Amino acid sequence: MWDMASLGFSHISVTEPGRLAFLSGQIAMTPGSQEVPGDVAGQAKLATASLAAALKELEAAAQDIVMLRVYVVDATSETFGQAVAPLRELFGDAMPSITTIGVQALYRPDIKVEIEMVVRLP
Repeated sequence: MWDMASLGFSHISVTEPGRLAFLSGQIAMTPGSQEVPGDVAGQAKLATASLAAALKELEAAAQDIVMLRVYVVDATSETFGQAVAPLRELFGDAMPSITTIGVQALYRPDIKVEIEMVVRLP
């Protein structure tokens, strides 16, 4: 397997037995707003903010993230990089498993990024 540590990710995540929280895909929309940034980086930043809020609500930390799936419309290596950059800030020194998936479309035509997360509950 490739060594992804320099990128802040891991191919394998191991968690202790216990409860898991499965977060549905988060997108670049906030409650009460239909405004969506036009770029992948801006959308990823908002989706990551929602994931950070979920961690706080769950009383969990970045080290409790088991896995993420990042969906990007019309993906390229560059757009994947833009989508993952805000996640690196969220992770800190944690290294969860992450999968990037290119898709044709998401919820609405203006949505370009969606991120799912699995968290071990402390």
